[in-house]
This record gives sequence, C-alpha cells and structure tokens, in this order.
Amino acid sequence: MQTGLEVLLAEGLAELRGVRAGLIANHTCVDGGLRSGVDLLHGSGRVELAALFGPEHGVRGEAQAGDHVGDARDARTGLPVHSLYGATLAPTPEMLEGLEAILFDIQDVGARYATYVSTMAGALEAASDAGLLFVVLDRPNPTDGVHIEGPGLAPGYESFVGSHPVPVRHGTTCGELATLIAAERGLAPPVVVPMRAWRRSMWYDETGLPWVQPTPNLPTLDSLTLYPGTCLLEGSNVSEGRGTTRPFEVFGAPWIEPYALAEDLARRRLPGAVFRPVWFTPAFSKHAGSSCGGVQAHIVDRDALRPVELGVHVLHSIKSLYPQAFEWRTGGERYFVDLLYGDDSLRTGLDAGESAEELVDGWATSNAEFTKWRRPSLLYE
Repeated sequence: MQTGLEVLLAEGLAELRGVRAGLIANHTCVDGGLRSGVDLLHGSGRVELAALFGPEHGVRGEAQAGDHVGDARDARTGLPVHSLYGATLAPTPEMLEGLEAILFDIQDVGARYATYVSTMAGALEAASDAGLLFVVLDRPNPTDGVHIEGPGLAPGYESFVGSHPVPVRHGTTCGELATLIAAERGLAPPVVVPMRAWRRSMWYDETGLPWVQPTPNLPTLDSLTLYPGTCLLEGSNVSEGRGTTRPFEVFGAPWIEPYALAEDLARRRLPGAVFRPVWFTPAFSKHAGSSCGGVQAHIVDRDALRPVELGVHVLHSIKSLYPQAFEWRTGGERYFVDLLYGDDSLRTGLDAGESAEELVDGWATSNAEFTKWRRPSLLYE
C-alpha cells in the first residue's frame, strides 16, 4: 500500500510542477520507511516548498494537546513555519503571499473531534478564497472506511472540535472529507493524490504502514479505536486517562470505586469490549497527582465495538452511580460535551434521567442519511 505522499514522490503531479507551495504537515507525514515527508518533499523537485504550516502539536509533533504553537523556522529545512494553532486557526492572506498551492498531509484519527480536519477545512477555505490550488496527500482512515457511528453536528454547535456536520465516527479519509466539505461549502474542489491499494475495510494495522501515533495522547490503535466514545469524558470532571500511558483506554476519578463501575458496565453487555477495575494516578491533566479509581476498557472484537455508544454508556453509568460527584465542564458559556457530541441532547438527556439506549436510538437514521450523502465524495470502493 502507498500513501498519497509516496504516490506523489514516485509519480509527481502535473499541477504542482514549478509551483511554489506551502505544506500543512506534522510528525505523521512520513513514508513507509519513516522518513519525514517534509524533508522528502523539500528535496524532491516534485514541488517547490516555500513554507510550512503547523497544526495542533506542531510540524514536528513537539507540542502537547491544547498548547498553542508559535511561528518559527524549521531547523531541518530552514523553511518558515506558520502556526495554525495559535493566534490564528487558518492561513491568513499574509501567510499565503507568494504561494500558488497548499498541500495537506496529516494522518487523521477518523473522529470528528480531531482538530486536524478543522485545520484542513480552514485552509481549504483560505486557499479557495485566495485562488490557490489545494492538494490533499491522502492517508487511511485508521479505524476503517466502513463503520459510521454517532450523532451529526447540529447548526450552532460548530467549533474547532467539530467544524463540519459529519457523524462522530465518519468512516472517510481526509481526501474524501476535503472533497465533501468543498462541495457543501461551494469552494474550489481539492486535488486529491489518492492512496494505492487501500481498501475501505482495512484497519491501520492491516495496511502494512508503520504506526506513528497521531497525537501525544493516542499512543496505540486501541486508544484511537476507543477515542470516539471515551473522548466524551473530556466534557466532564472524569479523567479520560490523559497523563497516563493508556489515555482513552483507562478512565476514572478519585471518587469512583473501580469494582462498582466495572460491574455496572459489564451488566450492560456492550459489544466488543470488557472492563477491568483499575487505579491510576495521572501525571498531568485532570486529577494530576491524585489516585483515581476507574476501569480500563479492553477491546475484544473491534469490528463489533461501537465506541460512541460505549462512551454514552460510560457517562450514563458514572453519572448514575455518582450523581453528587459527577459534573459537566463548561467552556465560557458553552458546555464542552455539547460541542463534542454535536448538540445538547446527551447532556440534557442524562440530566433528565433518560436511558443510554434512548440516547443512541436516533443515530441509525442520521447515519444512513450520511452514508448516502457522502457517496459522491468517496474515492475508494
């Protein structure tokens, strides 16, 4: 299997010949030999790289989640680096001055929450406004391109952790998403350099590509597989495992009794996962330095697993067991869980005593609609 980067390096792209371009990339922009795509493209002659753009975590992956990234000069190539996760979240006209194209090559995580897609969408709009070519060097959806799950994004709930109305687990690649976003927003369509030999049914570990963790807090394919569900805990005062070696696989709080939570989750018979009582002490983030009780979710059948449904059940279980201790986090005037989920129905439903089953019932219809809606944008059978 070859990524879009490898295809471009091997075959070139007529549209990029002699073109001054900027590259949006990070540490996941590597070839099959783990060589940096930034370095390879800079010396390839396939495109004239004139600038780099850094998303969350930076061009070389040096920044922790949520840390603002500053403008700099890349030590390896000497190219200027413009931050897209600091004073601005999208390229400004000043950043684009002298460029004729923008390339995007980042390994996405397959969940709507990830900021990489929001960075791509903002850059796609900026390129369209400036009359620049936008090129996506495509990479796999790591949790396959088949499974779709979770609610869509309601109008008024757009944010940098949800910039376009797709389900939480959307089953599309960055190239497909860019095509879909451009069509929906009336933007100039992107040029996608497609992968070779990728099939929609493939999980990342079936591609033959080396694993490079896409963010500091998604170290394993298991953590990434659970992320669409357990990330919802970020909207509460429950630790989602940041600051541990198993973020999004372990979760808990100082006031949780591990065996009670594990037993309650086991009674729910959630497909594809089992739960083990654990204690852990986060080194940073929520409850840093405090001993937390909780569970670790172990994946036993990833194709049967429904991670977003699992996340809803986890929240329902913890809130039911510990109603006095559980709290929702707010960010300014908004509840963060509303931005993650895509509307306020999860929070208000749990507060009103709805069951987890009632909360997930409406997804089937919206997911079927998205399956039809995305079809014209699909690049792989």
